[in-house]
Amino acid sequence: MRILFYDTQNYDKESFEKTKDKYPGLELEYLKSGLSAKTAPLAKGYDAVCAFVNSDVGSDTVKALQEVRVKLILMRCAGFNNVDLETAKKCGIEVRRVPGYSPEAVAEHAMALALTVNRHMHKAYNKVRENDFSLGGLMGFNFYGKTAGIIGTGKIGAAMARICYGFGMRVIAYDVCENETLKEFVTYVTLEELLSDSDLISLHCPLMDSTYHLINRETIAKMKDGVILVNTSRGGLVKTEDLVEGIRARKFFGVGLDVYEEETPNVFEDRSDEILEHSTTARLLSFQNVMITSHQGFFTDEALTAIANTTLQNAIDFENGTETLNLVKA
Repeated sequence: MRILFYDTQNYDKESFEKTKDKYPGLELEYLKSGLSAKTAPLAKGYDAVCAFVNSDVGSDTVKALQEVRVKLILMRCAGFNNVDLETAKKCGIEVRRVPGYSPEAVAEHAMALALTVNRHMHKAYNKVRENDFSLGGLMGFNFYGKTAGIIGTGKIGAAMARICYGFGMRVIAYDVCENETLKEFVTYVTLEELLSDSDLISLHCPLMDSTYHLINRETIAKMKDGVILVNTSRGGLVKTEDLVEGIRARKFFGVGLDVYEEETPNVFEDRSDEILEHSTTARLLSFQNVMITSHQGFFTDEALTAIANTTLQNAIDFENGTETLNLVKA
């Protein structure tokens, strides 16, 4: 099977090259270009394409892949909201993903963001570099004894819940499907209760119609004053306009974002010499209590290795006609 990788960074190529010998029969080629309707024809002669969370796998792209006889789309990530599954089904193209690679990687990054905005680590770092050793503006609060609210308790949310519990926090959660393995130390509550009771709210749910703009003016109003909000899941969970409004109204002690709306042009790109065409990122970065990272929650050696293994196994399973839970259906 020949697989063409799109949106390839150096670390992607390194991790897949280290792994591919365990999967004989697979021929891998790499492109830095992103997957879109314009670049899909480059996959002519390949059996499959491999894309990432920032790829454009919409209707036009899928149809273009069908025209060059691609039969498989491999998503080297958990999310697939950027894939037009209905069109893929009509075109006879299978979609397989990596539902879990290293939940702890993302959860640890979520806690890192929470700690950073709580203890003002980003501000402290810059102050000390300027030989300013004063403590003004660096006051935080103990997580110990406070309440952590986890929205979404799949593998990543469960890992975050365990981390918060290890900090001595009371852990509450909201999910339409409750995770029985967590109930020894997690209390499930309504969304309204979670919003009103939590000192730290961490988002770990998928982006669907029912969760789109889950955090908005109305839900923000129900939160405690001085809450910390962290999002390492999907940018569309938070309505940025309403978040900015809440930050300006001093509703939040801090906000940590590894994902945000309109992030796609920025993800994994060096744009330091550019003037950003969208105001979203600039507005968020203007607030001292906001910490933004570039979709790096997954970025550990362990996670990249797991992604490579699962992605290539998905290709082998497709060749063998094996249907697994990694198969995404419309």
